[in-house]
Amino acid sequence: MYEDRLRPACETMRERLDHRIICDMVQDGARVLDLGCGDGSLMSLLVRERRASVQGIELDGEAVHRCVEKGLTVFQGDIESGLADYPDGAFDDVILNQSMQEVRKVDLVIGESLRVGRRVIVGFPNFAHLPSRWTIFFRGRTPVTRSLPHHWYETPNVRFLSIRDFEDFCGSKDLRVLKAVYLGADGTLTCCPNLFARDAVFAVSK
Repeated sequence: MYEDRLRPACETMRERLDHRIICDMVQDGARVLDLGCGDGSLMSLLVRERRASVQGIELDGEAVHRCVEKGLTVFQGDIESGLADYPDGAFDDVILNQSMQEVRKVDLVIGESLRVGRRVIVGFPNFAHLPSRWTIFFRGRTPVTRSLPHHWYETPNVRFLSIRDFEDFCGSKDLRVLKAVYLGADGTLTCCPNLFARDAVFAVSK
């Protein structure tokens, strides 16, 4: 029961750290497109602290409504088909925070993001995190963790990738990793991130 009471606070803390890391990567006055922007919390932070010009794309109608209530510019649509109308180089940064694992056409979305933006900032849960490995190996079950909170039959995720997987992907597509930050239970870490990090945030470019 005590752990259950702590979990929402810990989850909020992790999300705030995600947002803080991304905010630190974005330059003042940047043009930003947030794909899968949710309720607009990250967009609001970027407007407030970076004076960024932000737009969002979000599929969920309720989340779009929350963005509009905050005075944010957001379009309801599927991020896998929602970038065709944007011209080349329209943005400085395109953000895919905690949404890439829900994308089926990863190549297309990353490629289109790098067409319309100079950089792509990607945040995702690390499926190779030690507790996930432990659950698979010793319990023989799909892990349910704070970074992967859904059961297999209700998860929106269609990709289960590790930090090493994403590094290999960047290498195979000739993408430059400009910066990588790894999130552990109590903050950022540098030691063995593929084993100990719950989440990662990468900034990549062509």
